[in-house]
Amino acid sequence: MNGPYLGSDSDRGTDDDAADPDPTACAYTTYRDTKSGSERELPATGADATGAEARVWTALREVEDPEMPVSVVDLGLIYGVAVDDGAATVEMTLTYTGCPARAMLTDDIERAAESADGVDRADVRLVWSPEWTLEMVTEDGKAALREFGVSV
Repeated sequence: MNGPYLGSDSDRGTDDDAADPDPTACAYTTYRDTKSGSERELPATGADATGAEARVWTALREVEDPEMPVSVVDLGLIYGVAVDDGAATVEMTLTYTGCPARAMLTDDIERAAESADGVDRADVRLVWSPEWTLEMVTEDGKAALREFGVSV
């Protein structure tokens, strides 16, 4: 089996009937307890951002989903941006965990964040909570999707 598996041995159909109480977490993913974490107002758009953070949000709006001409911000994939001493941290999600464009999108987002004035380096962190839904799409994003032929 390739990659990390988050189920139990019994899910795999092995002879071991004991379920693994602590499945192995993916090393590339940040997991959060949605009940104890801070509540986010989504979709996040950076409307209240200032300075370098605002410039990062502007740069991220130029990154489009590879399957449709809609900004990753308007799709609701960006959950937050923070800039501290020239280092930008972008928290984002994907429309689904098996997204084949994962590496391409995270690389594009990292480059966009690093292109903002006042940013020397960027770190993109994938998060899966809260789970992405169509409700995360901004009104501009929904209009762009409809123009592209997607019913939302």
